[in-house]
Amino acid sequence: MIELKNVHKTFTRKGIAIDALKGVSLKVEKGDIFGVIGYSGAGKSTLIRLVNYLERPTEGQVLVDGHDLGAYSVKELRAAKKNIGMIFQHFNLLESKKVFDNVAIPLVLLKKSKEEIRKRVTELLEFVGLSDKAGSYPNELSGGQKQRVGIARALASNPSILLCDEATSALDPQTTRSILQLLKRVNAEYKITVMIITHEMSVIQEICNKVAVMEEGRIIEQGSVLDVFGHPQHPTTQNFVKTVIQNSITPSVQKSITTGLGSRICRLNFVGASTTEPLLYEMIRTNEVKVNILFANTTEIQETTLGTVIVQLDGDGAEINKAVAFLKNNGVSVEEVEAYVLDHSNR
Repeated sequence: MIELKNVHKTFTRKGIAIDALKGVSLKVEKGDIFGVIGYSGAGKSTLIRLVNYLERPTEGQVLVDGHDLGAYSVKELRAAKKNIGMIFQHFNLLESKKVFDNVAIPLVLLKKSKEEIRKRVTELLEFVGLSDKAGSYPNELSGGQKQRVGIARALASNPSILLCDEATSALDPQTTRSILQLLKRVNAEYKITVMIITHEMSVIQEICNKVAVMEEGRIIEQGSVLDVFGHPQHPTTQNFVKTVIQNSITPSVQKSITTGLGSRICRLNFVGASTTEPLLYEMIRTNEVKVNILFANTTEIQETTLGTVIVQLDGDGAEINKAVAFLKNNGVSVEEVEAYVLDHSNR
């Protein structure tokens, strides 16, 4: 539905070329809630502005529903952009207009009849839970209510795509959760594809099914949220995942570890059904290895449980290999991590 093909974007500031995007390629399928995450300056806001052609790529293609936006005439592009709604970090409401009139703006521009506008705006305000605020002004609303108005306005023209540029970063955690749940309803009930730009991994965890991680204008990792959370490859992705999922040994435990010849420390990742199976028990029962559990944690992503266990395995090398093979054969990802070899004579 949305596809970027080898997109580059270069800005020129005071004669200096700044590469905001460097060969970005990604695909958002119909019905996705697709998250793009990165630190400030990663290029994510530039990327989302390309999708509705608020910015044009320096090189590469932006396709929506299979059509290259760059090939459209001005009139054709204007028509295509009516199919793309957008909500913003700071709401972008007109302070001089009441809530009803803010939501109605896209419909007025489309020259809809007063009755059509009344019916559609009333429906949307009910959907976002603001029926009683139709006659209020933006300065009478909370941040969460303002964003709900922004969402209603973005939905007014019945778009098939909704772009969200840091839509929750100005909100408190509780309000953020309520807005994210509303976006899930938008996706499910209106069948709208949602693309979210954020620097908060908790937002990705809450509602996205796919994610792309950006750094310095490039996509460094992308895939299903379950895969990226369960097996982050790039150090930047790993740092983001750590903000919502603790998956490493604490410093105090590290200091207490004693290892001998043949000891291995492994991170075991369990997904779904394997998290409830007694696999460690079966591994110990069938192999002559000693197991010291150094860390354990579970979390839920996309209604699937992820479990992380870090263990120290001691025993004969062949037995440890058999134990590891047993786990892998039962769907457990096994990653050998740095051994904490300590010189206790110097402690």
